[in-house]
Amino acid sequence: MESVRETNWAASLADPSGCRLVKPRRTGLTMVIDKGLGLTAFHDMLQTSGPYIDVIKLGFGTSALYPNEVLAEKIRLCREHQVTIMPGGTFLEIAVLKGMADEYLETLCRLGFSGLEVSDGTIRMSSQLRGDLIARGRDYGLRVFTEYGKKLWGSKVETEDLLRTLRLDLKHGSEIITIEGRESGRGVGIYDAQGNCMHDLVEEILFSIPDPHVLLWEAPLKTQQAELITRLGPGVNLGNIAPEDVLSVEALRRGLRSDTLSQLVTGPAS
Repeated sequence: MESVRETNWAASLADPSGCRLVKPRRTGLTMVIDKGLGLTAFHDMLQTSGPYIDVIKLGFGTSALYPNEVLAEKIRLCREHQVTIMPGGTFLEIAVLKGMADEYLETLCRLGFSGLEVSDGTIRMSSQLRGDLIARGRDYGLRVFTEYGKKLWGSKVETEDLLRTLRLDLKHGSEIITIEGRESGRGVGIYDAQGNCMHDLVEEILFSIPDPHVLLWEAPLKTQQAELITRLGPGVNLGNIAPEDVLSVEALRRGLRSDTLSQLVTGPAS
């Protein structure tokens, strides 16, 4: 398997799993949430971890708060490193509430964003409007990611509703459907109040979904990342990864940490 970047180490040591793919990937996506990094930290993150990042989400509505030149430079750096960049879905929800979805999409493209997240985690949105926003995003040439689930504490995944939403989202042009987990990873989606995966719910979802690779699981905590990689393999799509955790997650994907070593690494016994 080709390495994602030049390395001093033999390929079988740099990727003991032998499974990691290079960009542009269709599986094994890592989505990072940026909640306000300065340009120096953003540049350092991409210089260090760029080959292992597929998507960067500027969390919530923070895109509106950057100085113009800072936002422009973040977008430029992402394009240079083959990373899709998009605002958080909450910002689009605000635009919908204000009746400004058209202006939002036009501004997104004018600024050079390459992705769009469509969600209804906070507001109520009809399936017709959701589908229209997905289709319009695709018409603008954006990669469209949709999100399933509410941000309200205690909200869980309803499998039949997820399956119905997934089919409609894919039909309208969504590339990936994200399972809501928030930046805390606790008390929402597939996680209990302590941040533990609810195994029965995960299995129920996997049993119901024809292709698990259309799902991206928000997994901000290391235990969640390790568990999902162990259960679904290095090709699982993970989101809401903190900038400082990108290399740690990549190490989990390759079996370079004890949490996944025994499951992913094969070779002659010593």
